[in-house]
Amino acid sequence: MPVINSIAAEADTLTAWRRHLHQQPELLFDCVKTAAFVVEQLESFGIAEIHTGIAQTGVVAIIEGREPGRTIGLRADMDALPMEDLSGTEHASKIPGMAHTCGHDGHTTMLLGAAKYLAETRNFAGRVALLFQPAEEGGGGGKVMVEEGIMDRFDIEEVYGIHNAPGEPEGHIVTAPGPLMASADEFRIDIEGVGGHGAEPQESVDPIPAASAMVQALQSIVSRNVSAIDKLVVSVTQIHAGTAHNIIPGTAFLAGTVRSFRPEIRDLAEKRLREIAEMQAQVYGCTATVTYHRGYPPTVNHTEQARFAAQVAREVVGPENVRDDIDPIMPAEDFSYMLEARPGAYLFLGQGDTPNCHHPQYDFNDAIAPIGASFFARLIETALPLKS
Repeated sequence: MPVINSIAAEADTLTAWRRHLHQQPELLFDCVKTAAFVVEQLESFGIAEIHTGIAQTGVVAIIEGREPGRTIGLRADMDALPMEDLSGTEHASKIPGMAHTCGHDGHTTMLLGAAKYLAETRNFAGRVALLFQPAEEGGGGGKVMVEEGIMDRFDIEEVYGIHNAPGEPEGHIVTAPGPLMASADEFRIDIEGVGGHGAEPQESVDPIPAASAMVQALQSIVSRNVSAIDKLVVSVTQIHAGTAHNIIPGTAFLAGTVRSFRPEIRDLAEKRLREIAEMQAQVYGCTATVTYHRGYPPTVNHTEQARFAAQVAREVVGPENVRDDIDPIMPAEDFSYMLEARPGAYLFLGQGDTPNCHHPQYDFNDAIAPIGASFFARLIETALPLKS
């Protein structure tokens, strides 16, 4: 694959960086050691403008090109997940209950690799804003960075990100214009009845039948309220009630997630969920309280930038290894907030037949780090060409 030669020559260094980060995972906004490592590397590249403490532990570094021009942002997430590392590798996590099982250690490494190359060559007109973001895994670090003004503060005009993709062939790059990843909302339905003895249900108001009916009825949102053409997921992922075999509980609760792409479908799903919960509770003599939290919005690529990024990818990995028409997927990503703030695109880099992200045996494929770093570097050189 035609990765940049000088980046390919750094493959062992990239692997060492990535495995160091893998052994020291950090959660949410608490990416203190990760950010310090990033800053240490950036300083070693000779990058003078480094800003820390953004979204608590986020880092923004600026590389100036040889000529003036506009600024493009490149983003990598840094945080890990609260789970055990069962990869069995020599570089497995050293922190119990924390693991880089989504590959953010690899994303950080790819952006560092691109940063080293771009700082050495500076073959572009304008500026690169390197965005090292905490708290993608549920904390909304991308939103916080945007709310703290990084786009205006650093004059960022476009922004790009990339994520590893288990199941896609190693080194292939895929994306699409328009909706790419879904929104992610959470709900909890608290059901209140009247508890009592399991042998005398007539003296109680049992919340369990109400909860069971709700689980079934909520599926009608997808099957009967939304066109089959629209993508929507309503999943009940928790149901809790009771403490003993002979006690009818006084309360129960359900919880789950709603995933969609269009604002009107998102609104409809929330409305119907509330209606179904409240009405089903009434049918069984109970009451229901719905707590609905809107999480990450859909990740929507801008058409021009997605097409441009795909073309750059073709130059890096070859036309036969790039698709720019993939179907949207239902997981969510807080890069969506950056794409709401500025034009840009998000892409996936195949890492081969490996365990999926968030699986305890997942490990980032170090072979793709030079490819991702080369993509970032070529994107900058192509988007910000020297004029002389």
